[in-house]
Amino acid sequence: MRLKDKVAVITGGGTGIGKAISSTFASEGATVVIAARTLSRLEEVAEGIKSRGGKAKAIQTDISDEKQVRGMVAQTLDEYGQIDILVNNSAAPPTGDLNVVDMILEDWNMVLNVNLTGTMLCTREVLKDMIARKSGSIVNVSSAAGMSGSPMRSAYCVSKWGIIGLTETLAIEVGEYNIRVNCISPAATNSERFRNAIRARAQTIGLSYEELMRRILSAYSLKRLIEPSEVAAAALFLASDDSSAITGHNLVVNCGFHIMHTQEIH
Repeated sequence: MRLKDKVAVITGGGTGIGKAISSTFASEGATVVIAARTLSRLEEVAEGIKSRGGKAKAIQTDISDEKQVRGMVAQTLDEYGQIDILVNNSAAPPTGDLNVVDMILEDWNMVLNVNLTGTMLCTREVLKDMIARKSGSIVNVSSAAGMSGSPMRSAYCVSKWGIIGLTETLAIEVGEYNIRVNCISPAATNSERFRNAIRARAQTIGLSYEELMRRILSAYSLKRLIEPSEVAAAALFLASDDSSAITGHNLVVNCGFHIMHTQEIH
């Protein structure tokens, strides 16, 4: 087991990619603490892990709230004594179809507060334990949207670009303490959130769900979406000693999206 006796905090662990990461880490021997705003989903994931012989705890947390983040980290340390791995996965989705000229400040702030500031807050609090023990691995989840601009998705793109920059900065700052910081940038992932967003988008622009999905997948060289389990496998690699010499890296998991995008440009 690659994560035996490790304690991993995973934000956004109740659905999609976070749920897959939580289950994968637990199956590799980690005690997983899953944090997000919706407690019922967290408890369902935790109970599923425990039913398979794993160890899991759900802590309801709004990661954009400094006090709640401090409480979540303190509760984890009180119960388990250490935090070996942090996966910053919680994310607010893009808000509406608005260009910057029409941007609502409240929407902009909400996305950045969760995606970027929340990532910083969780990292800051967990690093206090990791630095003291001179050991740790942090995995941030960015996005393909953090690597190229996307109209009407400015807040989301900016927040995800920021996560990549934060990853590289942190890797420099904490490397001397034997702490590695890496990033994953998935493209469209086969999750309930993504499918619901595509259905809503298809209705808005007057296309069928199937036609819009066909157009989306035409930009992927593998002609399919990424499965959450595939992102979880990448997170496991970066969190474990399998990647012991890797830090400050952005691992792109995208079924060839940027390859096709480049071909279209040229």
